[in-house]
This record gives sequence, C-alpha cells and structure tokens, in this order.
Amino acid sequence: MAMACSIASAYDPAPLQDFCVAANSSTDAVCAVFVNGKFCKDPKLVTADDFFFQGLNTPRSTANQQGSNVTLLTVDKIQGLNTLGVSLARIDFAPNGLNPPHIHPHATEIFVVVKGTLYVGFVTSNPNNRFFTKVLNTGDVFVFPIGLIHFQFNLGSTEALAFSGLGSQNPGRITIADTIFGSNPLINADVLTKAFQLDKNVVNYLQKQFSSNNI
Repeated sequence: MAMACSIASAYDPAPLQDFCVAANSSTDAVCAVFVNGKFCKDPKLVTADDFFFQGLNTPRSTANQQGSNVTLLTVDKIQGLNTLGVSLARIDFAPNGLNPPHIHPHATEIFVVVKGTLYVGFVTSNPNNRFFTKVLNTGDVFVFPIGLIHFQFNLGSTEALAFSGLGSQNPGRITIADTIFGSNPLINADVLTKAFQLDKNVVNYLQKQFSSNNI
C-alpha cells in the first residue's frame, strides 16, 4: 500500500519556462546556466527589498495601437517570488482599449476590476471551443484557466484599471496575433493562408504589420 501511494503521488514539477534543454555532457553543462526557475540566493544575504516593489499605483501609458498596458511583476521584478508560484499584474486600459487575445502557458489568472467596465472572455480547447464571457464592473472578479485563450476589452468611454493574480512566478504570455503573424522568422504565408482561410495578400499584409510592431 505504501509503495502504491508513493508511486501514485509522483509527478514532474510544473514548468516555469517555455523549455529546459538537458545537458548531454559536462561540456554542455558548463553553459547550462538556465534552470527551471532561478538559482537561490544565500538566505543570509536576503533582505526585505528582495520581496518588495514600489510604484504599482502609478498609471501606465496606454498610447499604443491596443490602448492597453500590462505591468507584470514576475520573479524578474521581485526576486522573492522565486519558487512561491505567484505573480501580479496591473492592466491599464484607455477608452475602448483592448488586452488582446493571449494565453499564459504556465498560470491560471484571477482578474479583478478596480475601475471601469470591461468585457472579458476565454475559449476552451478543441473540439468544443466553448466561449465563456462576462461584462465586469468595479469590484467584479473573473478567472481565466491556465493555457486558455482570453482577452479583456474596455467597453467604457473612460479609462479602466484591473489587477491580476497569476499562479506562477513566471506565467508567460503568448499574444495570438503577434505570435502567428509576427514570428521571427515569419511563418510561411502558404501555411497561414490555408490555416486561417485567408487570401495570401491579406496574410502578407498582416505579417508586415505585426512583424513591424515587434521590432
């Protein structure tokens, strides 16, 4: 019974990065400075500043094509988050601003509206592709499950503000349009033409637009 329980409870840890390539030899290991997470500081050298970030109350600029700005506080901004499995984001929206469809490959997101009215939603995986959506007002909370495409859109004529808690020290972010049409190097246009059932001229235009945005 003890052996069965031990086997049943064994599993790989959740990834904190997109990939972690194994070193095949001692020569490779010399360059293997990236790990699934971060190396740990000597506890004797840790200070309160390692768990501190200042200025999240300051509005961020939304003067961009999407009309939104995401300030993400991951382990890269707050070193004390390492191994704790959480992070935080501030999202500013201009009137009609959009946080475009994207996914967090490593984290579930819990989203709270602080100011304004936001239209939010997510889509489940194949084959059902169910769309769950809600209009949120100040004080409302919505959850986006890990790895699912989701978005937030400001329905109001005034600025909006929200905060998100994410279940990873490094949730990752893959913005769908940027990733598909603005990859480096670009995906072959014939692939995208067939996949999205678009005219090739449209695909070429989108690739030009998104690749220039990512420069």
